[in-house]
Amino acid sequence: MESQRTSVLRTTLSRAECIGRLAAANLARVVISVRCLPAALPARIAVVNDDQLLIASTEGAVVLAARRGDVLSIQIDGLEPDGSTWSVLASGLASLAAPTVAVPDSMREAIERGATLLSLPLSVVAGELIG
Repeated sequence: MESQRTSVLRTTLSRAECIGRLAAANLARVVISVRCLPAALPARIAVVNDDQLLIASTEGAVVLAARRGDVLSIQIDGLEPDGSTWSVLASGLASLAAPTVAVPDSMREAIERGATLLSLPLSVVAGELIG
């Protein structure tokens, strides 16, 4: 009996498409190494000027990593109406956000509840559509 193989089409998303998907999201996973083990922790996000991401997080490991200037990655996924999936990953050297940064409305409640505002330059942005 011969088996049939289904071909999966993978399309690389442009930087602009990736940033557009990041800008449309308000929740993401912060991908970080905690004691040499990978962790994916939830956080609120907002894109600023297409080159910077603000992150609101209450996770101590994420805030500590930003204070140290560690590399953080943000990852989001989605589902298209036709059933295709997509994934976007953005990485950069994290820092605490400047005290003068305007807090987006989508993050205000998280900040009021004790989240720390972090900044991540969108140094590396990559994504793909899988369908």
